Amino acid sequence: MQQYFSFSRTKTLYRTAATAALFFTLATACAQRAGTKNADTLPPPHATKSATNFSNVIGWKNGEMPKAPEGFTVTRYAEDFENPRWLYVTPNGDVLVAESNSNFGFFIRMGARIIGAARSKNVRHSADRITLLRDTDRDGKPDVREALLTKLNQPLGMLVLGKWLYVANTDALVRFPYQPGQITITDKPEKILDLPAGKHNRHWTRNIIANADGSKIYVAIGSGTNIAEKGIANELLRACILEVNPDGSAMRVYASGLRNPVGIDWAPGTHTLWAAVNERDELGDNLVPDYLTGVRENGFYGWPYAYFGQHIDERVKETNLELVNKSIVPDVDLGSHTASLGLAFYRGKTFPAKYREGAFIAQHGSWNRSVLSGYKVVFVPFSKGKPVGPPEDFLTGFVADLDKERVHGRPVGITMMPDGSLLVADDKSNIIWRIQYTGK
Repeated sequence: MQQYFSFSRTKTLYRTAATAALFFTLATACAQRAGTKNADTLPPPHATKSATNFSNVIGWKNGEMPKAPEGFTVTRYAEDFENPRWLYVTPNGDVLVAESNSNFGFFIRMGARIIGAARSKNVRHSADRITLLRDTDRDGKPDVREALLTKLNQPLGMLVLGKWLYVANTDALVRFPYQPGQITITDKPEKILDLPAGKHNRHWTRNIIANADGSKIYVAIGSGTNIAEKGIANELLRACILEVNPDGSAMRVYASGLRNPVGIDWAPGTHTLWAAVNERDELGDNLVPDYLTGVRENGFYGWPYAYFGQHIDERVKETNLELVNKSIVPDVDLGSHTASLGLAFYRGKTFPAKYREGAFIAQHGSWNRSVLSGYKVVFVPFSKGKPVGPPEDFLTGFVADLDKERVHGRPVGITMMPDGSLLVADDKSNIIWRIQYTGK
């Protein structure tokens, strides 16, 4: 435990080291466009000490809200949830909210520093519920709110496919009979696939998406550890994206070496699956970048042996040079320790042209960095299914006081509404924000 607590008493040293690392990063990045494949510009491991630095969530007062670019309006869509972690819009326009959270396991192992985080609303038990929201009068706010499903097990991903509602619990993919417009479900779940549960509640989330014709479901599963400290054998069917038939048959690994893939979506006009991935911790302030990447079938992305291409992680006891040599460099650098989780490509027509077919990524925010990073929604422009520029800030204002590590909330789930507006779930202040374009 000493490694975690001694750092908190030397925060001034962190900031000095972080400033030096920033100059290093800026100097090396000049030769290459920021935000794209910059594997050659990464700092060396341990250029700065690894920090444990959790934010303190203070919530939003009346009238306070995140900030969007000029021409956009931000409003409270709904609030008073218990950790609204993930969002899904059904074919008939209902909004489903997965109220879910870690059940303390990972945080308890981290020690007393986390007790303060729990008191500041960073950590709660999981509500294990999916809430349905419906806007019947089309005024931009839901007037129907019902508990669609309860007694789940840390649910995250949701998917309506045919006459079924699929839910990805931390330990299983299940489905329920479903009819459009249904506001409560009392049927028992049908388990179609066992999933490896989040060990100690680290990387417990399981996200799902279907392909265009509904013939396959893809399941994103994070690793059970930081760098396979318990051995590769204990990471079976983790750090990967699985492919499975809607009835649970023909399961296979679609892509692997993805430490913690969470947000997954299809790039508009293509058959390419993209994922927002959290990379490893404890190599310093500026390692390792989280990333957005197109996911190649049968592709390997490095974890645990290497990061951001073929940078070998010397801490990993087991080695596999054959896989290291096959490690794919991710497409877009999203910043180190930003906890980039939510992902949604914009398919609407109400936002300005620059945003159409681009990717919005919700960054939940750092805990392993001396100066907070993330805590915002960023946008990556795309053209013809490929990124054409670095990430740019889109929804900010979540950080209330950087010096005191105070934040209003933490954005996580993100989805697009039928009217072209975006919804962003802030799971620590229990608010869902709506962003619409009202300018010219």
